[in-house]
Amino acid sequence: MPPRISFSSPFKAFTGSSHVQSPLSAFSLQPCKTTIRAGSFEARERRKHDPFLMALSRQRKAANLSRQQTLREEREAALGDPVKSKPTPFIQSIQAIQNPQSTQNELSTEGGAPSDALNYFVSRPELQDALEYSKELTSPVENPVRETADPQLEKEAAERHLQEHRNAQEAIKRIVSLSNGNSKDRLRVVIQKCIETFGRHNTDKFLPPKPAAAVQSSHPEKTPRAGPDTGSPEVQVAILTAKILNLSRHLETIGKRDKHNKRNLRLLVHKRQKLLKYLRRKERGGPRWQNLMETLGLFDAAWKGEISL
Repeated sequence: MPPRISFSSPFKAFTGSSHVQSPLSAFSLQPCKTTIRAGSFEARERRKHDPFLMALSRQRKAANLSRQQTLREEREAALGDPVKSKPTPFIQSIQAIQNPQSTQNELSTEGGAPSDALNYFVSRPELQDALEYSKELTSPVENPVRETADPQLEKEAAERHLQEHRNAQEAIKRIVSLSNGNSKDRLRVVIQKCIETFGRHNTDKFLPPKPAAAVQSSHPEKTPRAGPDTGSPEVQVAILTAKILNLSRHLETIGKRDKHNKRNLRLLVHKRQKLLKYLRRKERGGPRWQNLMETLGLFDAAWKGEISL
């Protein structure tokens, strides 16, 4: 019997297309992928099952995180501390007044004084003049008739008067000393020092005015200032800085348990930041702004960026 040869019938139903698809055409329609994109689904699936690729991925991620942390620390170090200040002479004098231990011997005549501040609105020259005047008033009167005068009695009276004056002088100095005052007295003295240092009734004498604006506009003349300047932004910034230093020293001594004062410190820092931004915008970074930042020893973090304590 002859073998059968199978062939397609020419009378097969017409499907609407005269093109006959070859069996090899399937390979040409779906070409093989020779490269895989790094972030594609195939790459992620391959990485899950390849321990070497997983180790490389973890190593790259750790390097990126380490670099980000290093850059963040460098930026924070460049900005500085938003709370603390540099140890400028003005800051050191404020800390000497606020710290009771450093003001115990401030009125001693032998060792010198770390600060010239006294309590009860008394200045050192006024105190010295008042003591000299009281010494002259209480000095013993000499006998006008020198023939009947007793030199020994006059010498004893002069020595007794000198000893009494020394006792009175020591008592007065202890009374007006800040080491015997409370925290309110020390804060009041610090505020007076800030007003005398940064008040415009004094700084206008040696600081030049701010740069002129590009567009000149006519403004009415300001009313002349009467008395010391207590409301300027630089004076308020100096007072806030003194309070911030006092609170930060208290929190470093007590610890982080005092949440009430920690919140007060946060409020004072943000209030000072607002005033610093306003003063920089108003003065256009002029001499008054530079004098304030250099005298108080403030970092850029005190006014720039977001402050989180």
